[in-house]
Amino acid sequence: MQSGTDNNPAARVVPDAGSKLSKKEQVADMFNNIAGKYDFLNHFLSLGIDKGWRKKAIAEIAKVQPKTILDVATGTGDLAIAASKLNPEKIIGIDIAAQMLDVGRQKLKEKGLTELISMQVGDSEALPFADNSFDAITCAYGVRNFEHLEAGLKEMCRVLRPGGKLAILEFSHPKQFPVKQGYQFYFKYILPTLGKLVSKHSTAYSYLPESVMAFPEGQRFCGILAQCGFKEPKARPLTFGITTLYTADK
Repeated sequence: MQSGTDNNPAARVVPDAGSKLSKKEQVADMFNNIAGKYDFLNHFLSLGIDKGWRKKAIAEIAKVQPKTILDVATGTGDLAIAASKLNPEKIIGIDIAAQMLDVGRQKLKEKGLTELISMQVGDSEALPFADNSFDAITCAYGVRNFEHLEAGLKEMCRVLRPGGKLAILEFSHPKQFPVKQGYQFYFKYILPTLGKLVSKHSTAYSYLPESVMAFPEGQRFCGILAQCGFKEPKARPLTFGITTLYTADK
């Protein structure tokens, strides 16, 4: 088997190449710094299409009628909040960026979801849960940021119960003209400029396209999921391939 770095070239892409911090530490620091602007930029830069993508992910885990759901790299909790529509008994969101979670907790309070959804600081590569703890696991735009991709995926598999469902959303590369060319122009020039202007962070929105371009998408990622213990991994391109919905069972 290839090493995690070989399987995931995005592991070499970091927010600040000159920093001595690990990728994990840099990612946590980056998201903590943009936490206050993250939701606005997330919806604005995706033109609101991200809401539909999350609905499709939740529709996938709905197939197992989950009572317990884990949202990895939950950020400010948008996917966890979307999962509340399934009427589960408990949703836990975990993330390495404490300030993102603070924003998420405020959203939960405003929506009256604090009893259903809890958020905690935690590392995807060392999930603080017992084996087979969850009926479903979700992750939106987080696996690309894992320092050790396979370690994080194996942990997700470990805490998912047999017969449980995994749903992962991640950016990908459109293949068809003219969407491919328009997407590349937007990602290379427009998104970094607008992101830097609004977030006031010098590298966050240049790191995003660089990490997306390096991430092993499609069938390559499905192969990694299979290596990490998941069954029937599938890749479903959404919106001309701008993003991909990955699903798998245990």
